Amino acid sequence: MNEQVIALKEWASAIRALEQGQQILLMRKGGIIEETRDFELKENAFYLYPTYEHQRRELLKPEDQHLVDESMQDWSPEQNTATIRLYAEVTDDLEIYDQQQLDRLREMHIWTDTFAEERLRWKKKNPLHVLILRVYIIERPVDIPIEEQYIGCKSWISIPSGSVTSELTPVLDAAEFERMRSALLQSLQEQNIPDTKLD
Repeated sequence: MNEQVIALKEWASAIRALEQGQQILLMRKGGIIEETRDFELKENAFYLYPTYEHQRRELLKPEDQHLVDESMQDWSPEQNTATIRLYAEVTDDLEIYDQQQLDRLREMHIWTDTFAEERLRWKKKNPLHVLILRVYIIERPVDIPIEEQYIGCKSWISIPSGSVTSELTPVLDAAEFERMRSALLQSLQEQNIPDTKLD
């Protein structure tokens, strides 16, 4: 029986932004068919599984909309494999509760204000999780078959471990990553954002 490893589903355009070192964060509120209907950080490290169906150019800032176009170049609805290119480690799990907190992150991600606000307002009593990620490129990206259990609005899936064992190279060196992380945390400091530091 094949061993499984965990992967987080995310827009292919957002994965490209992470791969290019453009941002070091992801925002999560939970998938519609999540077991708990809320986002839960199941692992502190995981692979990133690209999704295409729900990403739209107009939900990204104008200067970042090319990321959707680029991510769609080698994909079609009939495709039966997904390419795993990135591995990520969570250094911080921040909980955002209000618009003022979210506004402080405006320059640090690719999404429009409207899209970010909609994520915050959905299931309003629950926080918006902002994950700060140290991202690594898999030296030999692999294509894995798209299984039925991967489909649907959920955050986490399990993929075969043997398909993604390879050397990892950090997207950003340690100094640049820490500079970006410190700038993000400093922007929220006055707001006293709950921060779960993960070792």
